[in-house]
Amino acid sequence: MSASAVRRVLIVVENLPVPLDRRVWLEATTLAAAGYEVSVICPTGRGWDLHREVIEGIHIYRYPEPPEAHSGAVAYAREYLHSIYHWFRLAREVRRERGFDVIQGCNPPDLIFLLALWYRPRGVRYLFDHHDVCPELFEAKFGKRGLLYRVMRIWERMTFACAAVSIATNESFREIAIRRGGMAAEDVFVVRSAPKVEKFEIRPADPVVRKGAGTVMGYVGVIGQQEGMDLLVAAADHLIRGFGYRDVHFLIVGFGPELPNVEADVARRGLGAHFTFTGPLYGEDLLRALNSCDIGVSPDPKNAMNDISTMNKVMEYMTLEKPVVQFDLKEGRASAEEASLYARANEPEDFASKIAALIDAPEERARMGRIGRARVMERLSWAHSAPRLLAAYDRIFAKIGR
Repeated sequence: MSASAVRRVLIVVENLPVPLDRRVWLEATTLAAAGYEVSVICPTGRGWDLHREVIEGIHIYRYPEPPEAHSGAVAYAREYLHSIYHWFRLAREVRRERGFDVIQGCNPPDLIFLLALWYRPRGVRYLFDHHDVCPELFEAKFGKRGLLYRVMRIWERMTFACAAVSIATNESFREIAIRRGGMAAEDVFVVRSAPKVEKFEIRPADPVVRKGAGTVMGYVGVIGQQEGMDLLVAAADHLIRGFGYRDVHFLIVGFGPELPNVEADVARRGLGAHFTFTGPLYGEDLLRALNSCDIGVSPDPKNAMNDISTMNKVMEYMTLEKPVVQFDLKEGRASAEEASLYARANEPEDFASKIAALIDAPEERARMGRIGRARVMERLSWAHSAPRLLAAYDRIFAKIGR
């Protein structure tokens, strides 16, 4: 236990730089506002290239962006060993310069427990921030299980075994922590990934962004192997060519390894005039783009991972009063309820029919949008998640006697 009366936290995240990772940034700033001293270890990338930076009182230690693995044990080993080396290197610096009593590990990967184990004899405890179910994420990306899947199940089990407290993004993840991870129910807190509504202001649409289209569908998020962008392009093809809705546009905001393939698919189908790919947008640019859309689309296919995951983009669409079209996923329904239409699992034609239904019913779109925003304001915004985060930290510091 530290002699300092101040609660000191080290947050470690591997898959995105901070403050770009919005969940981690909200957690860090919430803790800082409550009087915690917060340090963060994360990679560089996406324009966040300074290796040392202090933003809003958060001390950020960045390491060179690891090579992202997309397939094969060797590629994953290269990525993870690179990150692990820098976690240990930078944790020594943070320990020397600022100290920490708790390490908060944000997966993926489920390997930050190694750092926590190293510091456990020094009185440091581990809080696991469960962003993704990594075994199911692997299965969703590669369509199989096999040896790496089994390894990831072992890492997940060890992560939960090392954690004094875990925070889950939804009730499905909480159930996994208890049932599969063996954690006590009182040590698992649901801290939903939720927008800070003050940052998502409803504004008039920008005609430049809309490109003269009668109806604009918006997508914001990662463009990877498991996000279903191939299904969205197929749905757009059904909507435009099959159903004859030509006065439409799809605004795609985001980055990821599948972006070139998605752009090629759009070009091959002759749909280029109906799509705009903006790349990543932040702040005012993101707000302008999303406020210029009529319908938010979330084409994540139904699989073992997506069915129990909360999609940030759905929450953002709802915050800006946009109705949603998505496939019928368990946690998708839990988030949106009547603010969304739900297509049959992984069927692009049915997804297109749900978009068409909303295009033809502007009053219904407006009603669903109001329902979605009300759900966020009344139950799902970060203002409702922040107290649960602080309660999780009260729990872990009680365990270390402070």
